[in-house]
Amino acid sequence: MSDILIVDDERDIRELISEILQDEGYATRRAANSDEAMAEVNANPPALMVLDIWLKDSKMDGIDILMTVKRANPDIPIVIISGHGNVEIAVAAIKQGAYDFIEKPFNIDRLMVVISRAMEASRLRRENQTLKRRETTTAQMRGASTAFRHMCSQLDKVTASNARIMFTGPVGSGKEVAARYVHEHSDRASEPFVCVSSATIEPDRMEEVLFGRETAERGVEPGLLEQAHGGVVYLDEVADMPMGTQSKILRVLVEQQFTRVGGADKVRVDLRVMSATSQDLTLRAREGRFRQELFDRLNVVPIAVPGLEDRREDIPLLAEFFIEELHRSQGLARRELSDAARAHLQTMRWPGNIRQLRNVIERVMILGDPGQPIEIRDLQTDAAPGAQDTESQLVLTGALTTLPLREARELFEREYLLSQINRFGGNISRTAAFVGMERSALHRKLKSLGVNTARLSDLKG
Repeated sequence: MSDILIVDDERDIRELISEILQDEGYATRRAANSDEAMAEVNANPPALMVLDIWLKDSKMDGIDILMTVKRANPDIPIVIISGHGNVEIAVAAIKQGAYDFIEKPFNIDRLMVVISRAMEASRLRRENQTLKRRETTTAQMRGASTAFRHMCSQLDKVTASNARIMFTGPVGSGKEVAARYVHEHSDRASEPFVCVSSATIEPDRMEEVLFGRETAERGVEPGLLEQAHGGVVYLDEVADMPMGTQSKILRVLVEQQFTRVGGADKVRVDLRVMSATSQDLTLRAREGRFRQELFDRLNVVPIAVPGLEDRREDIPLLAEFFIEELHRSQGLARRELSDAARAHLQTMRWPGNIRQLRNVIERVMILGDPGQPIEIRDLQTDAAPGAQDTESQLVLTGALTTLPLREARELFEREYLLSQINRFGGNISRTAAFVGMERSALHRKLKSLGVNTARLSDLKG
């Protein structure tokens, strides 16, 4: 059922409209004046309001309430009713955002038609916003690696709950995409997903941005928490949140309500909170740079988002996805990845992770020849250095010429095999299959080259 707030100073009118709407399957609330109306809206925004313009013994009339509610909750449709209606009042109400105007004594059938249409228009608007969000957010959830599949398994387990999630992982690894995936597969999917970028908001403005503010000149300006009501608030790089704001966020998590800056009314919100960090919050809490109690409340379900170092086999798949996405969104000509380029992408270092990979593919598509496949030479730039460090690059080029054949061959084999192991995410079996060796033979070869496989940090088997 949908919740409708009826605001009228006449008790008989309130009860009549309420009974009619309840007979039609709607849940209703009632308010006799502006104080009661705003208290109801702040406690829990309704799906629709039926609002009388003239309210006896009230601080604000209907037009004032309309303007205030629309500033804080622009998506709530408001149907104005009045026994003193005229064209001027109707025009003023519509200009201030009312859905429609009905004059008393009103026809019940007309009232129901207007309410039904307003509710349907609101529903379609929300669905349209949801579809737009889905089109641009879930696309990057691409992968087949063990690390990626393990993460997705964890995400699927938490979609049905309302538990708070803490995403950890390196910068650019896709923590926000993972959060959006959870949101879009949960029962809050039709509600907002609001991202709070803790690292980019100035500390002295953080509370206004989060909690909103009230001023005599501009009225109510809702903050990000209020905008996320019913949905998800995502606290990105939460380690960068000022200590003073941390204590207030903690109170919101406990009480599910807050006061706007400059305001007096309590604003109640229904939120699912997800957060993310690329830093060690356990260490920061131990050092007193992050509130331990806030960390404990945010870190109910910790989920690690792997960087590209841990999912190298996904890199060609992601690169091909970005090629298709950039072709669709920017009109850039499609280019095929050569086999050599696919392999080279897996050996490159990606300190910026998925974000850096997308930037490299975009640059290649903009600057390269649309009629030619993407080759290794297209990828070799300072912006995307190879997986080998400077010493290794010298080993594989000019430095080899200074060594006897046997030593040069051993150095080449060592660097080549380490590069392939890195390419396949430490999976010895897949590396052996690619280089054409038995797994046991590869182990023996690595041992003879002085490579201790037991010390390979990402060895998969």
